[in-house]
Amino acid sequence: MYFEKENFELYYEKYGNGEKSIVILPGWGETKNTFYRLINYFKNDYTIYIIDYPGFGNSPFPNIDLNIYQYSNLINTFLKELKIENPILICHSFGGRIATILTSIYHLKIDKMIWIDVAGIKPKKKLKTIIREKIYKLKKFMIKKFYKKNKEGKLDNLRKKYGSTDYNALPNNMLTTFKNIVNEDLKEYYKKIDSEVLLIWGAKDKDTPLKDGQYMNKVIKNSALIIFPEGSHFTYLEYSDAVNLIIESFITEKDVIF
Repeated sequence: MYFEKENFELYYEKYGNGEKSIVILPGWGETKNTFYRLINYFKNDYTIYIIDYPGFGNSPFPNIDLNIYQYSNLINTFLKELKIENPILICHSFGGRIATILTSIYHLKIDKMIWIDVAGIKPKKKLKTIIREKIYKLKKFMIKKFYKKNKEGKLDNLRKKYGSTDYNALPNNMLTTFKNIVNEDLKEYYKKIDSEVLLIWGAKDKDTPLKDGQYMNKVIKNSALIIFPEGSHFTYLEYSDAVNLIIESFITEKDVIF
């Protein structure tokens, strides 16, 4: 199904017909394909919505550069126009950025939120990273200034050499959007969140380190943190059965047998 608004065609899928709604906000580049176990676990008791963000899955990317606030505004409009009221949000990685804006700026009424290895805190750059970026910018300047033949090809090769995996996986028309997203630090918004938040984290997460989850747990008033000692950035896949049971216990407020 598609939700159309201005420049956007937002693809989403709906499962179940429960009275209470769950909205899944995936990570950057993720689609419904990695959430089937979670969807199948809850679809008999809830109505579940899962979204493909612009540029991923079945949602085309608009001919404009985006930032986290535009993504969040689109999701906010989607929820309001489909009359999805007081939902439970289950967020992974980039999805946590959107949830942060929805609850702290738009003050969207949310029942509860589950944040799994979520993003939002801009890491401090190490000296090695700073030097690498300076070398990249210098080489980029030299190519633009002095090369005439195959300039675009050389710039593309330079980007592949110095860019991150996520950055290099994107088409050219999404590169500015990606930079807009990762350069936005959301730390100032966490103290404004009033919803109950369950944080689930992998202690060995290298993309969004555990210290980020510990900071969020400290600042968000109604929050709790569960840590998987051997988990990485994808605890909901690595420990899907346990994570589903933990989420069920949190949203039903009933003891669940592990």
